[in-house]
Amino acid sequence: MSMKILIALFLFCGLLSCAEETIKKPEDLIPKEKMTKILYDLAILNSARSINPSVLDNNDIEVMPYIYKKYGIDSAQFVNSDIYYASRPLDYEAIYGKVSSRLEREKETLEKKRREVNDSVREAAESRRLQEDGKDSIN
Repeated sequence: MSMKILIALFLFCGLLSCAEETIKKPEDLIPKEKMTKILYDLAILNSARSINPSVLDNNDIEVMPYIYKKYGIDSAQFVNSDIYYASRPLDYEAIYGKVSSRLEREKETLEKKRREVNDSVREAAESRRLQEDGKDSIN
């Protein structure tokens, strides 16, 4: 056997082994769209916890029980689905890409609203200053 054929055979075998499913698809697999929503909510809740833990604590919100109840899943279903998607890098990347895009859109929306509020406050302050200056010049 020539070296080229041997290398081609090894590459072919390698590709076949990569195509094998190492983790079996769980019977109760969470669909990709639902998993995307769950991971988005987890990102928001974990951010809230890291920024101001008392918000969740004061409202008696425990992140994972809240997620399980909201989406009608249990911990085993979530873990098994997460492991399954993690074993399929392209699927996992697609899910996290959607989560990231949604977070970015939300961030842009909030920043736009913040700028609008700041502009309104600035305009009101300027208007008030002009009114006060007008009163001073009359007196």
